[in-house]
Amino acid sequence: MEPHFKNKNYWAVILGGSSGIGLGIAQKMANEGMNLVIVHRDRKKTASIFLEKMEVLRSTGVQIICKNVDALRSEERQNVLNELKNQFRDKDKIRLLVHAISRGNLKPLVEPQAYKVANKNLPPVYQSLESQLKESQQKVRGQLSNTDMSMTLQAMALSLYDWVREIHESQLFCSDARVIGLTSEGSHKSWPSYAAVSAAKAALEAIGRSIALEYAPHGIRCNILQPGVTDTPSLRMIPGSDHLKANTLLRNPFGRLTTPQDVGDVVYLLSRDEAAWINGAIIPVDGGEKNS
Repeated sequence: MEPHFKNKNYWAVILGGSSGIGLGIAQKMANEGMNLVIVHRDRKKTASIFLEKMEVLRSTGVQIICKNVDALRSEERQNVLNELKNQFRDKDKIRLLVHAISRGNLKPLVEPQAYKVANKNLPPVYQSLESQLKESQQKVRGQLSNTDMSMTLQAMALSLYDWVREIHESQLFCSDARVIGLTSEGSHKSWPSYAAVSAAKAALEAIGRSIALEYAPHGIRCNILQPGVTDTPSLRMIPGSDHLKANTLLRNPFGRLTTPQDVGDVVYLLSRDEAAWINGAIIPVDGGEKNS
């Protein structure tokens, strides 16, 4: 079967597309014939691995532009968009913008050693978190500051609006464009050392709803996906991630974790013409995990 988007001159801009869920989405969209702009932030030591991944994607026949820049800096965004305007042919337009930036601060509100988990007078929830708190103490130093919180909000929430606004102002979106953000169950649940990311995910959901409302007259649909627990480099940075994975395997109806490919499949479905009437939704992509 021919790739669905072949010869349609569509492009997907994927912010954070070099690994994890972002890469899974890029792989799916390339297989379906959509050209890619991968905006990522990788160090030299991982550059060769990233280039190998991009060569695999190019073998599908799509065009790929890779920009190793800081997606949070206004001048960098503008440079990327100016380059696209210069490189795009007359019919080339951005069909899909995916925000998969994972750059958050994983510090606790109170330093872990301040907890007296062995104290039997503490609520059971704290006693049950003993191992996670110990792991948190090993991985991070200090407690969350206002600066840490602000940086996380900018990276994981506010930057979605920055990119939507600037792509729209550059007139690079197609007449029926799709914007996708990624949230998590942590937007409405509390985990140790997750406060900043939790706040950012909640803000992302609110921003996504407003984009869906206010950009609809311009042909832009915005939906936020909530993947289940997915074994990515970002997840492994979270203190207690092993416990999250083990618990998920027990409660997921299918007995497995979500994969980046699962999320890529849903992004592809939302990018099709038939999904034009889905707008402003928060969509679980977890096999029923959140209901268990």
